[in-house]
Amino acid sequence: MGDVLLGIDIGTSSAKAVLTRPDGEILATAVREHRPTMPRPGWVEHDPERDWWGAVAELSRRLLADPPGRVAAVCVSGIGPCVLATDDRYRPLRPAILYGVDTRATAEAAELTALLGEERVVAVGGAPLTSQAAGPKLYWLRRHEPRTWAATRRFLMASSFSVARLTGEYVLDHHSASQCQPLYDLRGQRWHGEWADRVAPGLDLPRLVWPGEVVGRSTAAAAAETGVPAGTPVVAGTVDAWAEAHSVGVRRPGDTMLMYGTTMFVLQVTDRIVTHRGLWATRGITPGSACLAGGTAAAGAVTDWLRRIVGEERFEILVAEAAETAPGADGLVMLPYLAGERTPLFDPDARGVLLGLTLRHTRAHLYRAALEATGHAVRHHLETFAAAGAPPGRLVAVGGGTRGGLWAQVVSDITGQPQEATTTSIGACYGDALLAAQAVGLVDPADTWARTGHVVSPRPEVRPVYDEAHAVYRAAYPANRELMHRLAEAQRAAPATA
Repeated sequence: MGDVLLGIDIGTSSAKAVLTRPDGEILATAVREHRPTMPRPGWVEHDPERDWWGAVAELSRRLLADPPGRVAAVCVSGIGPCVLATDDRYRPLRPAILYGVDTRATAEAAELTALLGEERVVAVGGAPLTSQAAGPKLYWLRRHEPRTWAATRRFLMASSFSVARLTGEYVLDHHSASQCQPLYDLRGQRWHGEWADRVAPGLDLPRLVWPGEVVGRSTAAAAAETGVPAGTPVVAGTVDAWAEAHSVGVRRPGDTMLMYGTTMFVLQVTDRIVTHRGLWATRGITPGSACLAGGTAAAGAVTDWLRRIVGEERFEILVAEAAETAPGADGLVMLPYLAGERTPLFDPDARGVLLGLTLRHTRAHLYRAALEATGHAVRHHLETFAAAGAPPGRLVAVGGGTRGGLWAQVVSDITGQPQEATTTSIGACYGDALLAAQAVGLVDPADTWARTGHVVSPRPEVRPVYDEAHAVYRAAYPANRELMHRLAEAQRAAPATA
């Protein structure tokens, strides 16, 4: 029957799993949806038992109910960096605090920056302290929930929590750790003990491993819950975008992945550590590798919000309507900062804006403007990469947003850059399966399962319209920043909702 590999990815709004052969053949897939909770403005959380471990257990059982071969290895990736506080038996003490979309620790980030020095933080950790960094959120937990902090012994992310529950091992991969500023020394590839003691004194830090390392074997208890046979090798995963980049062959310096999803993620492999105050410098998948990355706070989340607002059940209808609308959405420009903005603004108090709205505009214009907002955000990122001294090379597009064609075409038109779309775009879980196969020697580390399906080429005839719209997009944020912040303050003062 042969060997099979199980890959699972825990995303913001769903978890996905795939069962493959060592040659990349997909045998089965499964999806389990969930939704983060937002109990207060700026707070975004997951229930780790339900949304993380519950997803791993259910998806594993579904795919392994009648496995077509021996389960050779399993690997789990997930959103990050997140902060899940647990006791020493991996029991969650509160909901998990999500990555940069959760902006609760803004004051703590500013305080730690003043204490440690922004230049030193960027030099040591690769990025300024913002809502994306895990360190300020640990500091927030220590300050605002002292009882929880007193019981906290370990902190985990979606991937490492799954590994802990599968194997009992307390580990974190180097890439995920490199987003834990200021706890991690990017160049030294180790925990920064002095700063970790300042931010989270007494916390037991996980053992550092590289993505793709076998870190343990599934226990009998885990087997009973998941159907993963006891003794199966469990491989360290990483943050979802990096797992997906690995699967689609984004590995050479200059290779850049555009990940279309709830957020838009931009990830470039670099030949050295490159730092910029508007981006994240991180470690990559393989030992010693480096990356430069950025991510919006919302992308597909904006189109989903708009779909619900206009009362349309099917995305396809809105996409078709938007496709009939001229580029530029009839003079409508959107700032997609409905959840604040991560890179390159690092402004959790940024807010969404619609410029140019008239009575002539329809929901089709609004939907096209939302797609174009992502295109302008990507162009802003690519321009920032170039300013950092790392101009992007080959662009590879992945994610559900590449299906249907319009979104990716809009992005290519606005950026003026072609994008390679892969034949298989089922998400980071496919990269997890590849990492699992490589970890146990079934696939050569240099191999990839990626195949280019088609290339999305920019249309030069629409570039003048988009150049003008992009100039408006770039000018709109600084022109409205102060007003956005006043409104954000008013929103924080509003009563909390469940």
